[in-house]
Amino acid sequence: MNPDLLRNYLAKRRVDRRGAIRITGAASAIGAAAWAGVGGAHAATPTGPAVPGDRFDDTPFDYADPANLSDWAPSRYGADDQRGALNEVTPEKTAAALALLDARRGVHTYNLGELMWNGFPAFQADPPRTYDQRLTVYGYVPPPEFQAEGGVVMSTEPLGPGKLSWHEERFVGHQYPKHPEPLATTYQIGTQTDGLNHIGAAEYFYNGLRGPDIARGHGTTRLGNENVGPVVTRGVLLDVLGVKLAGGATDDLAEPASNGRPLLREDYRITVEDLREALEFADVDGIEPGDVVLVRTGWNQLLARRDPADIERWEATAGMPGIYLREARWLAQFRPALVGSDTWALEVLGNPVNEDGTSFPVHQELLMRNGIRIGESYVLDGLAADGAYEFVFTVTPQFAEGATAGNTPPAALAQPR
Repeated sequence: MNPDLLRNYLAKRRVDRRGAIRITGAASAIGAAAWAGVGGAHAATPTGPAVPGDRFDDTPFDYADPANLSDWAPSRYGADDQRGALNEVTPEKTAAALALLDARRGVHTYNLGELMWNGFPAFQADPPRTYDQRLTVYGYVPPPEFQAEGGVVMSTEPLGPGKLSWHEERFVGHQYPKHPEPLATTYQIGTQTDGLNHIGAAEYFYNGLRGPDIARGHGTTRLGNENVGPVVTRGVLLDVLGVKLAGGATDDLAEPASNGRPLLREDYRITVEDLREALEFADVDGIEPGDVVLVRTGWNQLLARRDPADIERWEATAGMPGIYLREARWLAQFRPALVGSDTWALEVLGNPVNEDGTSFPVHQELLMRNGIRIGESYVLDGLAADGAYEFVFTVTPQFAEGATAGNTPPAALAQPR
């Protein structure tokens, strides 16, 4: 048990759990029963049969039957929409987020992105996702070890009478047998914000768009990153790891990372109850349309020292803490613009709920069915350490036509408690 965290937790328990949470904005119409995740004896749900007494469940959606397309397409934002829940980030929403900051106090800026380095681990795919940067030199003789380390000498002679010299980076390409040209890096690596064209079900993607209709050699003609734009909105940190540490829930923790920092157990499923408790822990009234909701597990600590054993744990698809379908559906009711975490998957892996063989159903639920973007590998420790559970979130993903993600690091603006 961590006494400091426990004191902080107890100090916030001004009222009982349900009384502490208020639903604000447009989400208020859902009612308090939605917060508890409880409906009638057999509450209706658009995502399959309900568990008795529970409004949200884990039933995977049947994408095999085209008749089910009408259940989720066209989108609530219109048949031609390409932005999904980013439509909730209105100018008024941005103004309200900025109003969280008190002009009489200093504002701390938090970098929510991971540092990229050669060999940065990523989900194993074929062709591989790689990050392998090289420096090019023009205009001088580099040190002896430069080329042995992969550096590229463009010219040792400077350019023109002003003796101009420069550096640029390039990325190593990897030959893929099924493609004639070497392939280099991807936006789907490191800290990233997934686009609505990233995950679908067979031919279908967000808003009922079909892959064969939108796929081109450079990317997709619809739903690409050019539809994101700069995002400035309210962020909410759900510090599930902090709640577990405060409550002494050691059974929910894994072996620490090699730097000694704690993290949730590899197969730990973050429940709706965990999310609600994290809201209370943060003393945040609720989740509103257009918010960015970030879930902390501590998993990013496995990257801190670049330790091979840590990286092996981080890359493993056999186990990773995260949410599942019930939690994704509970979050989706509030229409957040983005749901993210400090893992590379957001959703739980290696838990018994995965035994049916379904692959990344939370991605389908959020991206495809609800138009809610997913953030992965966000660094949340600074916000948690300062108690900055409510903040201004900002990101401008790559303005790249047809791209499926952006990996520019987001930032948070907050005033530590």
